[in-house]
Amino acid sequence: MSLTGTPFFLTSIVLLVIAVVLPLAIWSRIAGPPMLRGLARLLMLLFAQVTAITVVFVLVNNANNLYDTWGDLLGTDSHVAVAKDLGPDGMGGRQIKNQPRQIQQFRPADDPKVGPGVQMTNLKGRISGVVGEVYVWLPPQYNDPAFRNRKFPVVELLPGYPGSAKAWFGALHVAEQLGPKMQRGEIKPAILVAPRTTLLTGADTGCVNITGKVNADSWLTVDVRQMIVDNFRAGDQPHSWALAGYSAGAHCAAKLALAHPDRYRAAVAMSGYNDPALEPDSLAGKDPVLRVQSNPLHILKAANAAGRPPRTALYVSGAAGDGYQAGIGLQQLAKRPTTVTVHQIAANAGGHTTVVWRNQVPEIFRWLGMQLRA
Repeated sequence: MSLTGTPFFLTSIVLLVIAVVLPLAIWSRIAGPPMLRGLARLLMLLFAQVTAITVVFVLVNNANNLYDTWGDLLGTDSHVAVAKDLGPDGMGGRQIKNQPRQIQQFRPADDPKVGPGVQMTNLKGRISGVVGEVYVWLPPQYNDPAFRNRKFPVVELLPGYPGSAKAWFGALHVAEQLGPKMQRGEIKPAILVAPRTTLLTGADTGCVNITGKVNADSWLTVDVRQMIVDNFRAGDQPHSWALAGYSAGAHCAAKLALAHPDRYRAAVAMSGYNDPALEPDSLAGKDPVLRVQSNPLHILKAANAAGRPPRTALYVSGAAGDGYQAGIGLQQLAKRPTTVTVHQIAANAGGHTTVVWRNQVPEIFRWLGMQLRA
């Protein structure tokens, strides 16, 4: 039974009803010695508590798309086939231009909560060694004959941790919000891509490459990126690509865009952080070297010191103590052609929640439309 499916949700509701009604019906009718009656009543109370907690968990999980599968929840799934040493560029000495096209079979998304038009595929990363699902949504203009010869910009969407690849579509309603606005010309049309980011048991990869553990950076910035170029009319130049993330995904978006200006032109970071150690389960945060190397502040400082400020545009939003200061830190370091726009969220806007990030979707995509071209 699927963790996020309707059958499991209904089953949890039925069990909760039984757990409430059962004690009312038989509490005084339980026979036997006092110890046995006490034990039976205790078990009924425990059953009621467990079913109540289960219903709350299901509601929260389905609303925020935290865990996709039982394997994600229980930590029994691994999506890493191999994690070779891929070197500083994350390519392992290989060139994408020399690789054959990787044509994928797509199918409608298996969860109706993501809305219409979202399709998915299971991708085996040829460079990263990662295996995972990737969700794709095409703008209304994609199948319009008037646009048949046009390539489209792409925005790669990253969730928080824990977080499902479909969270942007399910919890943030990104396609439902943007589809009509793109159709009316209010927002520039773009392909939306949401890859799996939960790759290891009980760990946030921090979107880094760690030999022998995971090549999360190469999965997102090489394999997923090239697969989209191979299968859709997507631009393949940096000015056609951007990242957007919230919470841990915001950290990843800023880090990857600054580290790979040859692959991405812009990034949106909502309620994120610079120091990966602020996420207790971050593999990057637990490694002293990676903690520094994967900090967007360090990446920007190093690029500036080398006389090569990245041609990267960042949009950072957050409340005080929840992303805003991280954005100010980056803004103070930015040297042309790097630009950093910081937007402060009101303290009473809703906290560190999907509601806050969902409300920002139209605004951030208007901004992205000004940064990207096909």
